[in-house]
Amino acid sequence: MMRMVPGEREGVASLVAARRSLRASLDKSRALSAALARTGPRLDEIQQRLPSLEASVRPIRAHGDALAAVGGHIHRAVGPAAAVLKVFDAVHGLERPLLSDPGADLPGYLSVLKRLEEALRFLSDNCGLAIQWLDDIVDYLDDHSVADPRFLCTLKTSIAALKTSSSPLDGGLLDAALDKLEAEFRRLLSDHSTPLPMPSSAAGDIANGGGAVIAPAPLPVPVIHKLLAILERMTANNRLDRCVAAYVDVRGSNVRASLRALDLDYLEITPAEFDDVQSIEPHIDRWGRHLEFAVKHLFEAEYKLCAEVFERAGPPDAWAACFAEIAAQAGMLAFLRFGKTVAEAKKDPIKLLKLLDIFNSLNKLRLDFNRLFGGKVCVEIQNLTRDLIKRVIDGGCEIFWELLVQVELQRQSPPPSDGAVPRLVSFITDYCNKLLGEDYRPILTQVLIIHRSWKQEKFQERLLTDAIHNIVKALEANFETWSKGYEDTTLSFLFMMNTHWHFYKHLKGTKLGELLGDAWLREHEQYKEYYAAFFLRETWGKLPSLLSREGLILFSGGRATARDLVKRRLKAFNETFDELYQKQSNWVISDKDLREKTCHLVVQAIVPVYRSYMQNYGPLVEQDASASKYAKYTPQTLEKMLTSLFHHKPGKSASFRVRHSNGKVDSVMASQFRSASTVM
Repeated sequence: MMRMVPGEREGVASLVAARRSLRASLDKSRALSAALARTGPRLDEIQQRLPSLEASVRPIRAHGDALAAVGGHIHRAVGPAAAVLKVFDAVHGLERPLLSDPGADLPGYLSVLKRLEEALRFLSDNCGLAIQWLDDIVDYLDDHSVADPRFLCTLKTSIAALKTSSSPLDGGLLDAALDKLEAEFRRLLSDHSTPLPMPSSAAGDIANGGGAVIAPAPLPVPVIHKLLAILERMTANNRLDRCVAAYVDVRGSNVRASLRALDLDYLEITPAEFDDVQSIEPHIDRWGRHLEFAVKHLFEAEYKLCAEVFERAGPPDAWAACFAEIAAQAGMLAFLRFGKTVAEAKKDPIKLLKLLDIFNSLNKLRLDFNRLFGGKVCVEIQNLTRDLIKRVIDGGCEIFWELLVQVELQRQSPPPSDGAVPRLVSFITDYCNKLLGEDYRPILTQVLIIHRSWKQEKFQERLLTDAIHNIVKALEANFETWSKGYEDTTLSFLFMMNTHWHFYKHLKGTKLGELLGDAWLREHEQYKEYYAAFFLRETWGKLPSLLSREGLILFSGGRATARDLVKRRLKAFNETFDELYQKQSNWVISDKDLREKTCHLVVQAIVPVYRSYMQNYGPLVEQDASASKYAKYTPQTLEKMLTSLFHHKPGKSASFRVRHSNGKVDSVMASQFRSASTVM
């Protein structure tokens, strides 16, 4: 083995070291090349981002000292904005519970809604402040040339847009929540508002003025508490009017549904749909009872419920306005308009009684009307009520004071052709009795008092009694005029007998009879007797004298002469009887008792005489071939015929045509004053 000298060893070591160094450098170059290869895409990305980074950095070109000075101002402006943004985040977190169904947990829903309201109040109070701070810092940056002008212009445009934005701060969440609450308010009302459970029998009882009254069930207390809680939030957000509208809609429909059970279609009758009050008289009677029921029970309940629900919500008269709207929509105005329709109908005496009925119904409800509809929000109902009362009073007084004129105008009309009591007589006496009775006299007196007070005149009780007394006296004067209108004097006797007896019998023991006095009544009874005696004497009383026995004493050889006398006298009797019977078959004695008594007197005056005559002298003609010509009647036949006299025969009576003071004939009045036989 060759041995190296020391110098050679050192040279080899240096070569090895150099080789290692070169190899290490080569490895580093390779690693650097690989790193550069990996970094290339990133550099490309950075190169692409450099323009945007340059744009971001460009607005701030101030020196470090200037930027340090503005830092505090920026922090003060960004702080309020950051707080506002946090509240916005909180509002966003309330969306889910507020868009759920409030009915599932109403207290919880209302609690969340209050949090939203508080957040919105904060936003309302602070958004403007935050924007103002941002506006101020932008002005500061502009004044100190701290930022690029183009950047500042963009900031100013954005801030101006925030200032003028009309979008709600909550993105419409509050309105959506309030809409849900309104729907829940309506649902609670609808679910617990049911029409009055009124069976047909109960409706009939109310229409007839009797039966137990069914009161509407109030809303349950828990429901009212929920409604009040909803109203509190709705009122706080200026939504009370929406709740009132929903309440009026639901509760008004409920009252209308309750009233429908009473069959109130007649309230829609127009003046053109009837000719006179008589055609709707039953409706007027029902109207008073239905109105009383509606006011005292249905509207009374709604009045109390409106106060309970709305009295603490909104303005003091909000609940009263709500009730007024319900009353108007549910039918109160329809009741008043029907009364006005009646008041505007044609005038006739029977209308006075109906007007008094209407006045009485309204007067009985006067305190209820004043309490329920007395506020300024019920002005339409008040105006209609006042107008109706005025029409009723004016119309009633006009008809009452014209009664005397109407009776006097009948004086020129022809009397009944059958001699019966004219319908005018029975109508006026019954009518005056009603006006003086306990039912109508106080009402008529009050109406007359009010009417005279409007003219600044005092009312005295005698005005009423004197007016009725004058009407009766005018009617008596008509008797005399009418009786002179008969060509047959005996028929005028029958007519006077009828009318005077009607006065006596039908006024005795009545209010009108008390007003006229016993002496007046006895006078009419005496007149009846007087004319009855004249009537019998001048008609049937002449028949017995035709059956004279003079010259009929039978001597030997005088039978033929006697037969001839009997034939002549029976013939005269038969002819006179037939004439009287035929004529008086069309005459009428109105009163049953008077008719039976008169027929009895006629029978007693004729039949016994005829029976005796036929028993004594009938055989003289009975064997004759023409016996039927003379022995025409048996006593029984005569009695039967005479007792059948004076009965009313429909369609035979004449009619009065009532003429107004203006000369026009009123067919409606004529139907009331018609001269017809009074059947007893």
